[in-house]
Amino acid sequence: MDSFKISDDIPVICVTATSFPEGIENAHELLHTRFPEHTKRHFFGISYPCENGTIVYKAAAEITQDNFQNAGTETFTIKKGDYNCFYIKDYKDNLPRIREAFEVLLKQQDVDPNGYCVEWYIGEDDVRCMVPLDENYLHFTGVNKE
Repeated sequence: MDSFKISDDIPVICVTATSFPEGIENAHELLHTRFPEHTKRHFFGISYPCENGTIVYKAAAEITQDNFQNAGTETFTIKKGDYNCFYIKDYKDNLPRIREAFEVLLKQQDVDPNGYCVEWYIGEDDVRCMVPLDENYLHFTGVNKE
């Protein structure tokens, strides 16, 4: 497990999957149809539990100058701050590694209880699985984040 710091909030445009995990691939396909890849845009997956125990999953693309005016599109902000993460190379060769990474990450004591899971896609083959850390926990335990 590694640490990762996001220096600035990342505003994203989202497509919510119709189900989890079955609807993930369709959500990403729809997102990539609406917002083609280019070198300035990052792609993500964002997930979090609902009160009824189901998981909400959103395929997301970083907002860039060319897609900011898309009316009626859902937005979300990936918050700046400290994250625990796993970097997974060639994730498509073993998709269960993503689930396994989040199972470990979510068991950590310093996870933000109001946070979410983030998949940050790097190129076509790699993904960084991340969960935000609880700032209150870090201050309470005296952890120096610097």
